[in-house]
Amino acid sequence: MDNKLWTAVKNRDSGAEGTFVYAVKTTGIYCRPGCSSRLPKRSNVEFYSTTHDAEQAGYRPCKRCSPDSTPMAEIKAGLITAACRRIESSPAQPSLAELAAEANMSQGHFHRLFKKLTGITPKEYASSKQSDRFLEALDDGNSVTTAIYQAGYSGPGRAYDQLKTRMGMTPSDYGKGAPGITIRYALAECFLGWTLIAATDRGICAVMFGDDPLELPRMLRKRFPEADLRESSPDETEILKRAIAEIDTPPEKFNIPLDIIGTAFQKRVWKALMEVPRGETASYGDIAERIGRPKAVRAVASACGANRIALYIPCHRIIRRDGGLGGYRWGLERKRIILERESHEKAR
Repeated sequence: MDNKLWTAVKNRDSGAEGTFVYAVKTTGIYCRPGCSSRLPKRSNVEFYSTTHDAEQAGYRPCKRCSPDSTPMAEIKAGLITAACRRIESSPAQPSLAELAAEANMSQGHFHRLFKKLTGITPKEYASSKQSDRFLEALDDGNSVTTAIYQAGYSGPGRAYDQLKTRMGMTPSDYGKGAPGITIRYALAECFLGWTLIAATDRGICAVMFGDDPLELPRMLRKRFPEADLRESSPDETEILKRAIAEIDTPPEKFNIPLDIIGTAFQKRVWKALMEVPRGETASYGDIAERIGRPKAVRAVASACGANRIALYIPCHRIIRRDGGLGGYRWGLERKRIILERESHEKAR
């Protein structure tokens, strides 16, 4: 490993910054890998993972490259962000060895840092992005087979295993629009405009809001064009009747069963969201702390954005740390109205 680090120093590789610093015994100074100062003898060089480690060993920062001017944590975050962009843009999943090499880290160090900062492993992140590419390819009108290879899967077997785990159905079922799956839905007016609530036999699978009652069923149909969608009046289906009643007059705690499809990480986030009391709010960072992943703020925000069951999984209670509303799939005005209503109810 030291030979690799020395090569980065010899090449003045600025891309290695954030992964280590090197110290020169004869000068008592430590530098960035890309420092332009005179190259020392290899026998006089020691390597440290952080500036803190170098200073603890008695070295002082170089005045030319100022290795202590940019926090190491910020540099490392930049390297992990670059790795995420690499995964997102790669047609096939990059190997851990490739990603670690590009970040000039050992595989173990890179894996630990990636999970610490994102909340998931590189493999889990790559699998999620690959699944997204598959769904996008299907939405563009490609066949299931074409979508599988466009997403970068090595073959149908791998795609079927991964996608069935994520979506609860095979790629062909999804590509055919979920044939054989019965989804009952009802439309109603509420304090947020129009709402559509849909349910499978297992529970509520979607809660949508909009201004046009004709657009909401089209959104449901677009996602599952071959599913057996059945519009019901609220009185025809007990679970829909209860859910619609609870939109305008929510109980202290929702108890209607939900049909939730998501990754293990998303489900942990959604469970934490449901534990935020009515009338209170939390930040993405708060939720990351609650699930034991304090550095996974971005991953938490992504999980909130993937929530399809509004109100019941209350992502509207998540705001920015500075008090700003942040984002909301159904519009910031609706988010503001919901939060004000819940705050007034708590004050009663």
